Amino acid sequence: MKKTALLPILIVSLLMGFGVLNSEAQILRERQRQSSHQSKGQQKMSIEKSLFGKTQAGDAVEMYTLKNANGITAKVLNFGGVIYSFEVPDKDGKTVNVSANYESVAEYEILRPFFGSLVGRYGNRIAKGKFTLDGKEYILPPNNNGNALHGGWKGFDQKIWHVEPFKTDHSVGLRLAYTSKDGEEGYPGTLKCKVVYELDDANNWTMDYTATTDKATPINLTNHTFWNLAGAQSGTVLDHELTLNADRYLPTDTGLIPTGELAPVEGTPLD
Repeated sequence: MKKTALLPILIVSLLMGFGVLNSEAQILRERQRQSSHQSKGQQKMSIEKSLFGKTQAGDAVEMYTLKNANGITAKVLNFGGVIYSFEVPDKDGKTVNVSANYESVAEYEILRPFFGSLVGRYGNRIAKGKFTLDGKEYILPPNNNGNALHGGWKGFDQKIWHVEPFKTDHSVGLRLAYTSKDGEEGYPGTLKCKVVYELDDANNWTMDYTATTDKATPINLTNHTFWNLAGAQSGTVLDHELTLNADRYLPTDTGLIPTGELAPVEGTPLD
């Protein structure tokens, strides 16, 4: 009976001891956090806006520079929602841009490489530039070898987006908005698009997309950044490795249109 009576006392003592240890660990973690913050030179999150250039139509193209407390800098244009550059420090503290870009608005307009841009209404190709929806056939601009690519001749990558900067306790970001009118580039329905870019102090870069429409319409929004983790100007990415947790992939025909087959990854060069 005495052993049974002592058991609750032992449990309470252990819990009290754990509470003390846990409290000490919290104090230590807070000291480490403060020390780490001080070692970063008291860097602060920030958002700055500047003029990048003008389009051929005379529209102002603005650049938004987002910085977190760890030295990461993302530069975004209101033209096409382009992620112009993404600058990160390496293990030695040297900062390098890891996203491909051009130096002028004209290059983005004329060459149209989709570097860093928002793509819509439909990222990738629609075969022969047409589709049927609810019994009606729609014809799209055949801007890629007879197929419709990345939204047409003037897709979302060529539009001026409305940008609203924001800050939270641990992040900086941009809310981008664009309304695609009914019939734009051949697509049905007025489509209201919103994209959120956010950079936080845990070094996460988040892109969140939402859209509403007043008619049924195909939609496949994406971002078209070209990444080179060794630095945008460092050459090939053929020695990079990317892991995707996928068991199957979509084979394409000679026009890069998916065949509809869901092929197994195992035993292929993608394995």
